[in-house]
Amino acid sequence: MTVSSRRRHLPAIALARSDHERLVNLAEALSERDPAAADQLAAELERARVVADDRLPAGTVRMGSVVRFAMDDAGPRTVRLVYPGEADIEKGFVSVLTPVGAALIGLTAGQAIDWTDRDGRTRRLHVIEVSVEDIAAAS
Repeated sequence: MTVSSRRRHLPAIALARSDHERLVNLAEALSERDPAAADQLAAELERARVVADDRLPAGTVRMGSVVRFAMDDAGPRTVRLVYPGEADIEKGFVSVLTPVGAALIGLTAGQAIDWTDRDGRTRRLHVIEVSVEDIAAAS
């Protein structure tokens, strides 16, 4: 399967301009230290429709969003999408540099995406709900 045919099957995503700029800088800074994570994030950034911060559709996953999602046949999980320095799996804070974090960015409730985990397995992630509420209240 070619890259172009694979991209046709990816859901459309949108990113706020401020998130996009900061994430591009993050991917570039990470490119030598962790090329796989940088490439995965950069691929999502390249295909995103970038909009003014105040034009991002409500319910779009952006940095700081609380996201309820299901993966494969597992039950729903609730996480907050954060930058690497804020990541804390115990608190449910997932870095945008993880495969799950990169897959989530820009999606909206109801969208699904297939992504490859670190073991090389294809996984399917389905977004159930997106909010900016406190993660403790969302769990």
